Amino acid sequence: MASIRNIKKDIVYLTNEVVLDACIFINLYPEKKQDEALAIANKALDLRRDLLHRANHPEGKAKAHYKAVFNDLLAGVDESFRQISALTK
Repeated sequence: MASIRNIKKDIVYLTNEVVLDACIFINLYPEKKQDEALAIANKALDLRRDLLHRANHPEGKAKAHYKAVFNDLLAGVDESFRQISALTK
C-alpha cells in the first residue's frame, strides 16, 4: 500500500491537473461554456478538500479506508476530465 504522504500528494496533484485543464479550456475557448468549466474546477477543489480531510482523519481499518479514499480520488478525477472533454464538443 502507498504511504499516506503519497496518497495526499496524489490528491493534490490530480486535482490540480483538473483545475489546470479547466483554466486551459477557458483560455483556449473564451466564447464557450466558461461557467461550466469553472463549476468543474470548483467541484475538483471540493473533492480535494474532502479527500484530504478523509486522509487526515481515518475511520475504521486504515488499509480499507485509504483504499476507499484513493478509489474515490480516481473516480472523481476521471469524471471531471470527462466533463471537461465533453465541453469541447
